[in-house]
Amino acid sequence: MAKLYFYYSSMNAGKSTALLQSSYNYQERGMNTLVLAPKLDDRYDIGKVTSRIGLQTDATIFVPEDDLFKVIKSQSEIEKLHCVLIDEAQFLSKEQVFQLGRVSDLLNIPVLAYGLRTDFQGEPFEGSKYLLAWSDNLKELKAICHCGSKATMVLRLDESGEVITKGMQVEIGGNDRYVSVCRSHFNESFFEDVNNIDA
Repeated sequence: MAKLYFYYSSMNAGKSTALLQSSYNYQERGMNTLVLAPKLDDRYDIGKVTSRIGLQTDATIFVPEDDLFKVIKSQSEIEKLHCVLIDEAQFLSKEQVFQLGRVSDLLNIPVLAYGLRTDFQGEPFEGSKYLLAWSDNLKELKAICHCGSKATMVLRLDESGEVITKGMQVEIGGNDRYVSVCRSHFNESFFEDVNNIDA
């Protein structure tokens, strides 16, 4: 029985690199993969998954309105699929996470989803929330805070490097806009009155 996997982390933990390596491992054995990426992530190029270390592959783009079960089923009728891989899975809708579960359950195709767990305010993304709830297997990929601790949170920065605490949940950016930190440094930076909180 195929399973739905969620590989989650803060930024700069190598999620896209891990996705590309997994896809390569299948293809090296003569198996077919389908890589999906959200259209709104245009940091490098729409229709591409690109890692920070320079690896890249073509991807089928999706938007929130797409029925991913139908997209994957249609592709599997053209060629047998051995694995589906999702980049930036935090941008999935609740319905799309459910559809990916059906891909595993009804089409017997493993689905590997890679994404952020929380946004710059420490709130879960919709896709991540339901992947954490409904996936068969969860795997944390580790990033490192500047203090050397495990980074589990993400801060958004303005043009001068100051922390932003308000704004829309989704704002596409890379290292120029976001930094991964541990929870302690997130609280220090995000909450102005953190030092006034009783222990």
